[in-house]
Amino acid sequence: MKAINLLAHTAVTVSVMRLAVDAVFAQDLSAGRAKVEAVCQTCHGVDGVATSAMVPNLSGQQKEYMVVQLEAFRSGQRQHPQMSIIAKMLSDEEIEIVSEWYANIKISVEAPE
Repeated sequence: MKAINLLAHTAVTVSVMRLAVDAVFAQDLSAGRAKVEAVCQTCHGVDGVATSAMVPNLSGQQKEYMVVQLEAFRSGQRQHPQMSIIAKMLSDEEIEIVSEWYANIKISVEAPE
């Protein structure tokens, strides 16, 4: 009987924790979108589809990759006329939420026939 109660308690705890994580995740995505709309959309678009052929698409890009690249622009390790300036204006948290936003945009890929 104790094992059943422990199992039920564990299931409820996991469910509550999952709801809390989902709420934080949704809040982070909302914050990411807001920052993208304020800083990134002119070149990379809110949906991660670039507005120019010389700008990379970011939709569906891996979060870890984007964080590393933004940190490299911010530190000066990587240079670009606009991105070096923009990245210096972003905090660690802002880099995380912008990267999270773009990483969570779903894309589909079709191979040529």
